[in-house]
Amino acid sequence: MTHYHSSDARRVEMIEELYQRYGRSAGGHNFARRLRYWRKKYAWAVVIGSTALLKRLIDIAVAGSMLVALSPIFLAVAAGIKLTDRGPLLFWQTRVGKWGREFAFPKFRSMVVDAEKLKDEILEQSHHQDSITFKMKKDPRVTWVGSIIRKLSIDELPQLWNVLKGDMSLVGPRPPVPREVAQYTLSDRRRLDVTPGLTSLWAIAGRGDIPFDQQVDLDVQYIESQSLWLDIKILLKTVPAVLFGKGAY
Repeated sequence: MTHYHSSDARRVEMIEELYQRYGRSAGGHNFARRLRYWRKKYAWAVVIGSTALLKRLIDIAVAGSMLVALSPIFLAVAAGIKLTDRGPLLFWQTRVGKWGREFAFPKFRSMVVDAEKLKDEILEQSHHQDSITFKMKKDPRVTWVGSIIRKLSIDELPQLWNVLKGDMSLVGPRPPVPREVAQYTLSDRRRLDVTPGLTSLWAIAGRGDIPFDQQVDLDVQYIESQSLWLDIKILLKTVPAVLFGKGAY
């Protein structure tokens, strides 16, 4: 992203001084038009840069606070997982973020230990038929503890660490796995233009009930109209979406 440096500001001032001195010449009109263009460009860069910085500061503050405040829940979930099958607490995946950059993505483990190996055996039972994404109601790989934490999206909470690191934001398109991205069309890849998030427009609209093409449409809608106010509205609507558990399975 372009940043507005002091040297750039001085350059604009020098151009303004030259225009005041020579702007009434035959080429003054074109000179003034170029000057307006550059002033608008730098002003826009300042606005966009400031918004991105504020969004990042909010991500850090909220994610850090939630990691501390929710630590008792983390401990309770960890105990439940260990008492169920003594397997690892976290399930790690590789996910694809902004501009195709891959990063490590954790969840509280909600499935049996060899869930990924069993996935190929049940692909044809996906709730999203003829789709890139895999979603399945009553997935046999989900443990009883897993069904509870998935219903309330508690399994996603370790991703607050990704938000703190900068791999993710609080709001943005959900990060896909490389296997899905490999099947993306050029228009589908538009959802990789921004930092992925914990929650999104389609996450509050029905989560797993939203087919892939509509997910992409909603992600593009967010990208083209994103603002801090929109992020706040999505975060507020995430609370009832999680509590009611619509589309969570």
